[in-house]
Amino acid sequence: MPEGVHSLKLRVNGVGAHYLRAGSGPPVVLLHGGASDATDWLATMGALASRYSLYAPDLIGYGRSDHVKSVYHLRDFVDFTRGFIEELGLDSPVLVGHSLGGRVCLEIALRYPEMVSKLVLINTVGFCRITRLGSWVGSLLWWLRKLLRRPQPFPSLMPGEGEDEHWLCLEQLPHLHKPTLIVWKRYDLYLPLASALRAKGLIPGARLAVLPGFGHAPHRENRGVFHNLLLSFLDSS
Repeated sequence: MPEGVHSLKLRVNGVGAHYLRAGSGPPVVLLHGGASDATDWLATMGALASRYSLYAPDLIGYGRSDHVKSVYHLRDFVDFTRGFIEELGLDSPVLVGHSLGGRVCLEIALRYPEMVSKLVLINTVGFCRITRLGSWVGSLLWWLRKLLRRPQPFPSLMPGEGEDEHWLCLEQLPHLHKPTLIVWKRYDLYLPLASALRAKGLIPGARLAVLPGFGHAPHRENRGVFHNLLLSFLDSS
């Protein structure tokens, strides 16, 4: 573990949760995507630790947090993240989320706005359906691991009762009244830039930063630029 980053555990809603902690200052919670874990944020934690308190949990079913179900729904991650924030006593943290994590951040900001001060959404699920090519690639990787008898590294995700099949939330976006930064790669195999442009137009006052090249994770692929964008947004009033 890099210097200054601490690996910690606590109980969230009766479930064992693992998280990374670094820095001091106003709180920022970092939520990883559906094919990662808390270590996805190590570089970001190092870049921001001198000015902010960073908390990066392994979402329930991921990493070193407990795996209690074979299939998870959006509300599982929302309830877990709410419990995580409450258990640590964090006062209206900034929520930063990538892909699945971004959708969890969105749901919390929409349903529990008092828990959030600002929102950063990185190539986030919920603005459109995943492209056919992206779905095909995901399915191919799943079947390859199955044929090779290798364990699936991440839990299965499905819509729960009352949840949209694709976790879409466009109709709710005009009701989001939190300072919001959207960060997107220009060419994303899974979630096209057009969906980010649509979301920017629906979220009051939202900012959009488009980073060059192909990819789905600008916080890893364009680290320096991303960290500068994030610090500028966090420092703004």
